[in-house]
Amino acid sequence: MMKMNPIMFSFHFLTLSLLFQVVEALNLNVIELSQNNLTGTIPVAFGKLDKLSGLSLFFNQLSGEIPESIGRLPALKDFALFSNNLSGSIPPDLGRYSALETFEVPSNRLTGNLPEYLCHGGSLIGVVAFDNKLGGELPKSLENCSSLQRVRISNNAFFGNIPVGLWTALNLQELMINDNSFTGEIPNEVSTSLSRLEISNNRFSGSITIEGDSWRNLVVFKASNNLFTGAFPQELTAFRNLTTLLLDKNQLNGALPPNIISWKSLTTLNLSQNQLSGEFPVEIAFLPGLLELDLSDNKFSGQIPPQLGVLRLTFLNLSSNLLMGKIPTEYENAAYSGSFLNNPGLCASRPSLYLKVCFSRPQKSSKMSTPLLALISSALITAFLLALLFSFIIIRVHRKRSHRSDSEWKFINFQRLNFTGSNILSGLTESNLIGSGGSGKVYRVAANGSSVVAVKRIWNNRPLEQKLEKQFLAEVEILGTIRHLNIVKLLCCITNDNSKLLVYEYLVNKSLDQWLHKEKRLASGNHVLDWPKRLQIAVGAAQGLCYLHHDNSPPIVHRDVKSSNILLDSEFKAKIADFGLARMLVKQEELATVSFAGSFGYIAPDGALDEEIKEPCYVDEMSNVFHLGVSCTSTVPSDRPQMKEVLQILQGRSRPLVYGVKNTGREYDSTPLLKN
Repeated sequence: MMKMNPIMFSFHFLTLSLLFQVVEALNLNVIELSQNNLTGTIPVAFGKLDKLSGLSLFFNQLSGEIPESIGRLPALKDFALFSNNLSGSIPPDLGRYSALETFEVPSNRLTGNLPEYLCHGGSLIGVVAFDNKLGGELPKSLENCSSLQRVRISNNAFFGNIPVGLWTALNLQELMINDNSFTGEIPNEVSTSLSRLEISNNRFSGSITIEGDSWRNLVVFKASNNLFTGAFPQELTAFRNLTTLLLDKNQLNGALPPNIISWKSLTTLNLSQNQLSGEFPVEIAFLPGLLELDLSDNKFSGQIPPQLGVLRLTFLNLSSNLLMGKIPTEYENAAYSGSFLNNPGLCASRPSLYLKVCFSRPQKSSKMSTPLLALISSALITAFLLALLFSFIIIRVHRKRSHRSDSEWKFINFQRLNFTGSNILSGLTESNLIGSGGSGKVYRVAANGSSVVAVKRIWNNRPLEQKLEKQFLAEVEILGTIRHLNIVKLLCCITNDNSKLLVYEYLVNKSLDQWLHKEKRLASGNHVLDWPKRLQIAVGAAQGLCYLHHDNSPPIVHRDVKSSNILLDSEFKAKIADFGLARMLVKQEELATVSFAGSFGYIAPDGALDEEIKEPCYVDEMSNVFHLGVSCTSTVPSDRPQMKEVLQILQGRSRPLVYGVKNTGREYDSTPLLKN
C-alpha cells in the first residue's frame, strides 16, 4: 500500500488538480492529505482513479460539493472528509460499487440523505456524519448491516423510525443519534455489543421496556428530552457497568426501585423534570462513584439521608420536590446554594442556602419561684432589646459597607454565562479551597448550583503589585481571546482594588503532575496512567502549544510548560493552563534572544518507563515518543523541532478517536508534515 504524503513531494503550494496528475502518474491507491490547510474543491478527476482504495482529506478547508463520480470508484474502502466546508449532497452511489468500510463526513455543511447503498458490500464498520444538515430517513441497507460497529449522526435533521435491524446489529457498539427528529419506540432487545446509546433530544415515545440480557454491556445511556412515559424501568438496575444515565425531561412516573444500589460504577445520574415520586431513595447515598446527581422537578418526599453527605458530589440539584427535614451538614455552604430550592419542608442547622433554621426542642428547666422568674424575664427582655438595637446598628453599617464593596467589583465576561459575580464571590470560602501558591489561592466554586468553575484569586500586595498586575493582564489578554479544545477556557474575570479573580472552567482530573507524582503512589489498577492515556495527553498538550506557536496571531510562547500546568478533564484530555509567564512573539528575531539555563541528560527509554505501562504492543511507540522528547529538549535551538512537527508526529501514531479513524499502527508514515 502506498500513501501520499506532502512532505515526500513538496506539494505545499500546489492545487488539488495538480496533485491529481501526480497521483495518476504514480498510480497510487491511497490519498492521505489530511491536516494540510488545503483549499478549493475536490477535483472531479479523482473519480477516474479506479485503483483508489482510501481517500482522506479531513481537517482542511475544502469547499464545494463532493464529485458524484467518486461514489462509483470500484476499489474505494475508506472515505474520510470530516472537518471541512463541504456542501451539497453525498454521492448517491457511494458503497454501491465497492465494499465500503469507513464513511466519515462529520462537521461539514452537507445536505440531503445518506446514500442508500452504504452497506451494500456488507463490510461497513462506521457511519460518522454528525454536525451537518442531513435529513430524511435512514437507508434500509443499514438494517441488515452485521459488520456495523458505530453510528454517529447527531445534530442533523433525520426523522422517522430507526430500522429494526439497526438496533440489533451483531457488532454495533455505539449508536449516537441525538439532536434529530426520530420517532417511534425503542425495542425491548438491542445488540449485545452495544455499550453507548445516545438518543437525547428526539421524539421517541412509549415506555422503556427491557427484556432479556441484551442490554447488559451498556455503559452510557442518554435519553433526555423525549416523550417516554410509564414507570422507571427496573431492569436498568441490572446494568452494573453503567456510568452515565440521563433520562431527564420525560414523563416517567412512580418510585425508584431499591435495586439501584447495584450501580457501583455510576458517576452521573439525571432524572430531573419527570413525575417520579415516593420516598427519597436512600440507596443513592451508597453509590461510591457518584459525582453528579440531579433529581429536581419531581415529587420525591421524605428526608434526605445523612449518608448522602459522604459522597463527593461535584453537582447536586434536589430543587422543586416535596422533601423535608434537615439537609446533610456537608452541603451547608454556598457551593450548594441552588441545590435545595423550592422544598418548603427542608431546613438547615444555621441560616444559609435560603432555608429556614431547623427547630431544636429546649431542655426542661427546673422549677423557680415567681419573683425570680419575673426578675429573670425582665433581664432577658432588656438584654434582648439592647441586643436588637445593637444588631440593627451593626447590620446597617455592614449593608453600607457591603454595598460600597460590591459596587467596587468589576465583572468582565468572555463567554455566555449562567452565573453572576455574586455567585462567585459567595463561594470563596476555606471549605472550597483546592490550592495555593505564591501569588494567591485557587477555589472550586459551584456557580449558581449548576456548573462548577475554578477561581484563581490574585492579591495586590504592595511589594508585588506591579509584577502581579502584569501577570493578571497577561492571562486576561491571552486567555480572553483564545478558543481551543486543548487550552483551558477563561470564562470571566472579576477585579477590585484588593484582589483579582480569574474564573476558569473546572477540570475534574486536576493536573498531570498529581497523576504522575502524587496520586499514582496511592493508585492501582485502572487508575494508573497507561500508555494510551499518556500518548493522548501528549498529543493534546502538543495541539494546544502548536496552536499558540503557529496559529494564534500574534504567536505566543507559554514559558512555563510543566506537568502541574497541564490539566485533565474527565476523559483525560489535556488542557494547557496558567499563562502568568506567557509572552507575545511580535518579531521572530526576538525569539532568538531568549536563553535557557541548564541542560538535559539522556535516559534510555526502557529504563525510563514505568512497569505498569511496559506492554510489548506499546514499546516501539513509547521509544519513538521518548526520542522525540529528547529532540525537543536539545540544548541547541536549531535542533529542536517546531510544535507543529511534534503534533504531526504524535498524531501519526494515534489518530483522533472522536471521528472513529482506524488506527493504522506501524503502517502509518510518521514523517513530520512540515510546511515551511
